[in-house]
Amino acid sequence: MTKIGIVGYGNLGKACEKIVMSRDDMSLVGIFTRRDPATMTSPYGSAFFRQDDLDRFENEVDVLALCTGSANDLVDLALKQAEKFNTVDSFDTHARMRDYVTALDKVATEHDHLSFVGIGWDPGVFSVMRALYEGVLPEGNTVTFWGKGVSQGHSEAIRKIDGVLKGIQYTIPKEEALEKAREGKGDTLTTRDKHLRECFVVASDDADKSAIENEIKSMPNYFADYDTIVHFITAEEFDRDHNAMPHGGLVLRSGSVNGKEENLEFKLTLSSNPDFTASVLMAYARCLKKMHESGVRGAKTIIDIPVGALLGDRLDAIAKFV
Repeated sequence: MTKIGIVGYGNLGKACEKIVMSRDDMSLVGIFTRRDPATMTSPYGSAFFRQDDLDRFENEVDVLALCTGSANDLVDLALKQAEKFNTVDSFDTHARMRDYVTALDKVATEHDHLSFVGIGWDPGVFSVMRALYEGVLPEGNTVTFWGKGVSQGHSEAIRKIDGVLKGIQYTIPKEEALEKAREGKGDTLTTRDKHLRECFVVASDDADKSAIENEIKSMPNYFADYDTIVHFITAEEFDRDHNAMPHGGLVLRSGSVNGKEENLEFKLTLSSNPDFTASVLMAYARCLKKMHESGVRGAKTIIDIPVGALLGDRLDAIAKFV
């Protein structure tokens, strides 16, 4: 039995809760929030606690799932909680990953804990495919496309802006860039060439919409390097048209072996971004407990973790998958 604690109760936290409640090898210790627990309810009757009270659960939680936004508080939260807990997160800021893993590795190792970082589908499953493709086809170039779909991290970053009541962001691949990548010309594409970011925002009545749009478009690591469109809409329009959370994307690698051109392509089509991300997060949470018990410490990304660690009996897995 893997005892899980969930920090944060947004879309990802709720999806993780649902998965934990559906499994007979996991149990939920509680959901930890910065909101008043007395105002929180769950369809499963889960217990809510203040995030500040986490320390008293140190010996009751096997893995703490950090389901907060990467743009603002996740790094500080993880560095603090890794002193007391094993943690797993879906940190998604690629540009900051090296520094984050380095800092967290030091804290987790010093406190005899294990932390899994960037566990989702990108970073996550796509990271594995990029590494695998480059490993087996070393002469070539890899291009990743996302969407069309809702990015949870980018949407969360929009919602953190003063004056924003609701916000969502769609990542949209540019078709001409996709075709170039399939033709083996992906190495000529810039970040701006590949994707468009389209945002739909509900602002408060007294908000400065121009300032909000400027803050979105200039946000480093999220929007500044992309062509970005911002639409301001009503709450009614938002609720009518933007409640689903699909996503997906492609990892493509083109290269040559012995003078022959080769093309590799991996595609993901998701009807629910948070549900699939939560599925990956919880699969690795179970794996994390086993690896910690075997003596592994520090901060690990998905490319550090053997795929076989997710599975059951080794020989059964070989018979099924190999």
